[in-house]
Amino acid sequence: MTTAQQETATATSAKTSDGLREILRSGAVFILLAAMMIGFSIAQPAFININNLMSILQAVSVVAILGAGVTVTLAVGGFDLSIGAVAASSVMAASYFMIVWGLGAGATVVLVLLLGAAIGLFNAVLIVRLKVPDLLATLAVMFLLTGLQLIPTAGRSISPGLILPDGSTATGKYDPLFLTIGRSSLFGAVPLSVILMAIVAVALYVLTERTRIGRLLFATGGNELATRLAGGRTDRLKTLAYVLSGTLASLGGIVVAARVGRGDVSSGASLLMDSVAAALIGFAVLGLRRPNVAGTIVGAVFVGVLLNGLTMLNAPYYTQDFVKGAVLVGALALTYGVARGRS
Repeated sequence: MTTAQQETATATSAKTSDGLREILRSGAVFILLAAMMIGFSIAQPAFININNLMSILQAVSVVAILGAGVTVTLAVGGFDLSIGAVAASSVMAASYFMIVWGLGAGATVVLVLLLGAAIGLFNAVLIVRLKVPDLLATLAVMFLLTGLQLIPTAGRSISPGLILPDGSTATGKYDPLFLTIGRSSLFGAVPLSVILMAIVAVALYVLTERTRIGRLLFATGGNELATRLAGGRTDRLKTLAYVLSGTLASLGGIVVAARVGRGDVSSGASLLMDSVAAALIGFAVLGLRRPNVAGTIVGAVFVGVLLNGLTMLNAPYYTQDFVKGAVLVGALALTYGVARGRS
């Protein structure tokens, strides 16, 4: 073989290698997701049943909505650790408004969404005005809400007939219209919570990827000083991000409350970790290596498929978080490791 032929062969081999790396880098999550679905379907044929797939989407809808809020705060270089507590407080608040105050579905939804927005604004004040680091500020708010939500009922879950701390009995009940948010389906097939997830995903995707505000959000996270010098109102952008995060967390809490029909004090226990996992897996989707709403939705589905499959295979509950963490590490390591190898 001549020298020219050897160089050509070497160049072809390098291109092939780069092509494979690019496929792995951009499609790592989809490859792992497809492998999981095939594996679970072989091990348990009922996994691929359309009803089970819809139940997966219904289960991940709340995680996806909260994860979308986390994604917006990540875009501005922040991080919201309070979303799980906001969602749990929203569950308790929605139940309290209807069962104790006797409000209807419309008023309850509006008040809970305003509550979430107010908490997001409070986070923004701590971070933007008082210059508290975002992790510390939202962690403090998380602990504040975790304790505050228990005070009105003396730590009891909220359900019809609740005995209040003063000894009286709550006489209200859940509005049937409110319960349809978490329990009804469109045309009897697609759960309403999945429709809400899709609406949130599309709206935030357009906001973050197709508008000037979205570009400024990412610019703030990339270089806040340069964005400010270029005329971007970074304080307002950060405030917008945290208000959106709080509002979306409260929307997730509304869906949970409507689904379970009870103000459970432990309702938000796993929402923080699952939504953060979804947002981080989103970094690996299509190799973007940045927060993005579409990737977060895929990440939420990824987590939902994994947990559903493990449950159907009767995997012990205490191993699920470990497996979830291992898969998350693998997806991110594959994406970033391959990208580094390419450079």
